[in-house]
This record gives sequence, structure tokens and C-alpha cells, in this order.
Amino acid sequence: MTIAHYAYTALDCANPVELAHFYSKITGHKVEPFDEGETAETCEWLEILDEKGFTKMGFQKIDNYQRPTWPTGGLPQQAHMDFHAKDLDVAERDLLVIGAVKAEFQPKPNRFRIYLDPAGHPFCIVQNAHDSCN
Repeated sequence: MTIAHYAYTALDCANPVELAHFYSKITGHKVEPFDEGETAETCEWLEILDEKGFTKMGFQKIDNYQRPTWPTGGLPQQAHMDFHAKDLDVAERDLLVIGAVKAEFQPKPNRFRIYLDPAGHPFCIVQNAHDSCN
């Protein structure tokens, strides 16, 4: 039994519009349209979508973003994974059993929840009613 369906990876960045278009050129996936009233200057989150409209990558604006210096230097890679689940409460119960820790920061807990893996890496469980989700 799986707890959740892997959805996509979201990359932190200074400019989600620029990065989304970069990866769109690599993958051929389209950049989602802005939300109503949103502009390139106010965009804080953007996704690239496959031909069926499913998110393939997400790009999240981070204030004071610093480029990773990986593989050397003081700034490691900066990314997190998102997983889809039909029921956030069921997924949370199962995740806590296997050792995940629920993060204190939860900006939209009715839509998605943030957890830390055993090594401290953040990841999200996003509610999605699609049939491919558990």
C-alpha cells in the first residue's frame, strides 16, 4: 500500500517566471497562466503542465534567494518534493507512523501540508482528488 502518489518537484528561486520558462523550453511543457490579477512581478508560485494539465514542476519565489554552491561551499541544493493524496488526514496519519514530522509552518493546511523527512528535508502532501491518487 502506498501513502501518497509522487506528483512533482518544486524548486525555490528568485524568479519563478524565468525559471518556469527555462524548464518549459527543456521539457516542452507549457507554463500555466497567471492567476487573475497576478503579474510576472507579483508571481510567487508557478507550474509547468503536461498536455493533460497535470503539474510536472513547480517554481516558488523565495525572498533573498541565494544560489546553491553545490557540490562545494556553504549553500546546498534548494528543492523540495510534492506528493498528491486524496485525503490529507489519512496521509498525515500514515506519514507520522513511518517517521515524518509535521512542520510548524503550515500556510494552507486545507490544501497542502508540509512535513520533514527523517533527515530534515521538507516535502508537501497536496490534496488532489484525481483517480491516480491514493
